Amino acid sequence: MSNPRVCFYFLLHQPMRLDNVSVFNLGLNSDYFNLQDKNNQNRQVFLKVAKKSYLPMLTILLDLVKKHPHFCFSFSASGVFLEQAQLWQPKLITLLKKLLAHDQQVELVAENYYHSLSFLYSTSQFQSQVREYLKLVWKLFKVRPKTFRNTELIYSNTIAAQVQKLGFDLTFAEGVDRYLQGRPKTQLFRANIPDPQLYLLLKHAEFSDDIAFRFSNKGWGEHPLTADKYIAWLDQYSPQDFINLFMDFETFGEHQWADTGIFEFFADFVAKHKSFTTPTAAKKLALDGLVKMELSPDALPVYDVPVPISWADQERDLSAWLDNDLQKDALQKLFVLEKKILSTKDTHLIKDWQYLTTSDHFYYMCTKYFSDGDVHAYFNAYQSPLEAYRRFCIVLADLDGRLSSLS
Repeated sequence: MSNPRVCFYFLLHQPMRLDNVSVFNLGLNSDYFNLQDKNNQNRQVFLKVAKKSYLPMLTILLDLVKKHPHFCFSFSASGVFLEQAQLWQPKLITLLKKLLAHDQQVELVAENYYHSLSFLYSTSQFQSQVREYLKLVWKLFKVRPKTFRNTELIYSNTIAAQVQKLGFDLTFAEGVDRYLQGRPKTQLFRANIPDPQLYLLLKHAEFSDDIAFRFSNKGWGEHPLTADKYIAWLDQYSPQDFINLFMDFETFGEHQWADTGIFEFFADFVAKHKSFTTPTAAKKLALDGLVKMELSPDALPVYDVPVPISWADQERDLSAWLDNDLQKDALQKLFVLEKKILSTKDTHLIKDWQYLTTSDHFYYMCTKYFSDGDVHAYFNAYQSPLEAYRRFCIVLADLDGRLSSLS
């Protein structure tokens, strides 16, 4: 029996966490991320995760790509991640270059440089941040991505129109039941926009989460998960299906520690499963299939998403970043400053403001309860959502003061 096609996508991202800036030091120091201190939190976290996850998993992926010509995958790395890698662990850049040299097996997916929520507030800033990302990956890797993945897999018809205007013809989204209307998420979709030239691959949340969240859970009825068991589940689909497994790169070694067997599971799965695809190849396969049936792309199903969705939390909406008054207030105050900040032409000021657009700052302010709340608490860089909000507002006040001093 032929295996269904598996399309892997991994996200490499680490935010710039805010230092505990004192209100008594406003206007005295604009190093909001404490980057001058060798022992700053951002460096410590990055090096820790690099040791546990990035370095071992990238090394394994490079070995698998060389060993198994049938294996392929895709990834994106935020501009903020790539900046930190260059600063603190350049070997990561070297490994990514070696992987991308296997251009038939490894695809770099474009994303927003600052992993930001700019698309919700400023079309021009969103476009600027994506273009800045494209310049960076060309400089580092000499690659021009054809596929786009938005921050936190946030997608809507409006966002799709922006992505198409930027020149991409393929993007990712979560496969959300309320918009699938009973249709399988394992096919190629069209965006619901005027003159659609943008196609979509939808994440298969159940199979993705078996690896990303349930793998080490001994209370899970399917524990332990083996490659043979997992392949048997996937083989319920046909060879024409695309099973899109999208997850954070930190799944391997950080969220699922090495002693859980996650690295061995992945290598065994790659060796035994015989059908993989990159996003661009998946799109081509689907469109070529239509040509053989003498059908146009109009025959593809339309994924109509009038209200933004994401891959976060049970709701799969924007509530992870826009649920409470803390988050809404912080975002509103941040983007009110946009035009004044950009008009200064002060590169350092603009860069600090753009770092503040990173989605993680607002994720840390989330006040949800139950299982979603547990996930937010696990990933929170601070002691509480209120502490995240306090630090953000102090930095924003300092930024506003710097802006006033220039006028």
